Amino acid sequence: MLKQGLQLKLSQKLSPQQIQLMKLIQLPLQDFEQRLKQELEENPALEQEEYQEPTADGETVEDDFAEDQDFENDSEKIDTEDINIDEYLSDDETPDYKLQAGNYSADDEEKSAPMVSGISFYQHLQSQLATFRFDEEEAEIAEFIIGSIDEDGFLRRSLTDLVDDLAFTQNIYTNEDKVLSILKIVQESDPAGVGARDLRECLLIQIRQKEQTANVALAHKIIDTTFEQLSKRHFDQIIHRLNTTEDELRSALEEIEKLNPKPGNAFSGSSKSIEHIIPDFSIKIIDGNLNLTLNSRNAPDLFVSRDYTDMLEGYKKAREKSNQQREAVQFIKQKLDSAKWFIDAVRQRQHTLFLTMNSIMNYQKEYFLSGDEQKLRPMILKDIAEDIGMDVSTISRVASSKYVDTPYGTKLIKELFSESMTNEQGEEVSTLEIKKILETVVEAENKKKPLTDDRLAKILKEKGYPIARRTIAKYREQLDIPVARLRKQL
Repeated sequence: MLKQGLQLKLSQKLSPQQIQLMKLIQLPLQDFEQRLKQELEENPALEQEEYQEPTADGETVEDDFAEDQDFENDSEKIDTEDINIDEYLSDDETPDYKLQAGNYSADDEEKSAPMVSGISFYQHLQSQLATFRFDEEEAEIAEFIIGSIDEDGFLRRSLTDLVDDLAFTQNIYTNEDKVLSILKIVQESDPAGVGARDLRECLLIQIRQKEQTANVALAHKIIDTTFEQLSKRHFDQIIHRLNTTEDELRSALEEIEKLNPKPGNAFSGSSKSIEHIIPDFSIKIIDGNLNLTLNSRNAPDLFVSRDYTDMLEGYKKAREKSNQQREAVQFIKQKLDSAKWFIDAVRQRQHTLFLTMNSIMNYQKEYFLSGDEQKLRPMILKDIAEDIGMDVSTISRVASSKYVDTPYGTKLIKELFSESMTNEQGEEVSTLEIKKILETVVEAENKKKPLTDDRLAKILKEKGYPIARRTIAKYREQLDIPVARLRKQL
């Protein structure tokens, strides 16, 4: 049975410009600069002044926000009644001019910079095959084995799987014994320990290549015969089983600690890029007061090209207007509109970043003045959002990938946020403070008898922080602190 009815519903949809603004706010400084460069290259109506180094005393961007730039000045108001604005304004998220070809001349200078990279880990291993004596089939098997080694340097596939894959993909029919014999040769490659099938074999390969002293010999014996006890830090069982002393065991463990559990990571020819952190904000203490500045690279001087507005002015004064002129002016007005919007979006980005960080700085004033992490107040995104009257999602975008330079080092802004809990005095304290205390207690423990999670929970309770054991385990994992038995030392 069909029915008709009326339904009232409130909904809010973001415009394409608002979506683009949110994306700009979320970008870290380096990505924002790339986005700015892209816009400057694709829109000739947008221009930027040459970047100048900030003065010694530094200038905040805060004062610039009070100066509202008037994009609708008299020279840009073109009354062309015979032009339909809807024909060149688009509601798409991507402006039309980004989808058009022919924006560049064939003589334009290539702006891309060449990437410099060394050989890969796989190429490094493959280049060493020539140092071994292999026939044609053995060389193909060795190359296949190297291709199966992961980035840590381990061969995590079984010999049976390798034999099957060699038959199906390489048309090489062999057996596990032959593959194993070739694998043993591959394991002689550099770095030491590469091609191992598990951690025990990896450490054995490395210890065999060391000079065979008494300590190295005992270390070899420990790995070979008591690896399970070693992994569980059961030192008493190792001493009893190998009939050795505690001092001899300690010396042998020092040799084992020098070995690399992930030999692939030792390869210096890795082509992974190194990311440099550029802080978006800077906080300084001047005469006992906090001073916040926005990185000047976050505030580029952008303006609309005067040449393009002059073109429209000329079109306005022309008595006769051809179809080609109409098409040209539509293209020009589209570029100008895109340039105006982008300039406004960049200024809104600056204002949002500064307003958000200023609220965070005032909220955590005691921490920024002292540098003591135990003075970090519990702070969630909602606290800042309510303080400056913005949405929680906007605060999240600002905090997720931005850094601030403080007198105590460069900090990721999102690390300043934390939940709260109530101590025995009824005061709200930050979970960051609890984690710091937990870390301090673990550092001060007796490593021969490390504290269990139950014992850690009791100690924190004695300090006035009633926390459950499972919460202690969660905080410990977040701090990358292993369980008690793995922290045990002789």
